[in-house]
Formats: sequence, C-alpha cells, structure tokens
Amino acid sequence: MALRARDMVYLPAGRFTMGSDRHYAEEVPSREVSVDALWIDRYQVTNRQFAEFVASTGHLTAAERPADPALYPGADPAMLAPASVVFRSPARRVNLNDHLQWWSYLPGAT
Repeated sequence: MALRARDMVYLPAGRFTMGSDRHYAEEVPSREVSVDALWIDRYQVTNRQFAEFVASTGHLTAAERPADPALYPGADPAMLAPASVVFRSPARRVNLNDHLQWWSYLPGAT
C-alpha cells in the first residue's frame, strides 16, 4: 500500500486544551498539550486498506491498548482496560438527552 504525498495533507504542530475539570474524573485535569505536526490522508481509508496497514505494521488501535493511568488520575482502573464505546440500539423510545441510553463502554471491544 504505497502512499503518495498528493494524497495527504500536512497539519502543522499546535497546542490545545485537553480534558475537563467540570465533567468526568477520567478527564481531569484540564491541561494545555502540544501536538506534533503530522500528515493525514486526504481521503477515507477502507477497511481493507486499514487491515493491510495493521498486518504490515502490527499497529494496535487505542481501543486495543490499556490507557495510561498517569493521563487519567483518579480514574477507576477498570475504565483503563482496552475498550471501546459501542452503539446498542434501544428496544424502546429513550431520552435523547442521555447518550448512555444507546452507547455503552465495553471492555475488549475494538
């Protein structure tokens, strides 16, 4: 899978505020972080292309790696296990202001 520069866009380095002091324990503390410059695909990547990339590099997604406890002080250790948020279609009408009615945190899901 060869990448060509014209298929990618360069994003310069920058800073932003990550986390929140007003929401969930795992988001504390709010802090300024730096992001290195990077190249990103201009176009979507297919599942097949991503599978080829994983097979050739051994890449693990964030959902396949445990979270670093140092980045989430005070978080429940069970919430740091490899996991992902999964959509589950509700069996009945639900309050649309509560996303937990249809999204679930599922350890082991990738």
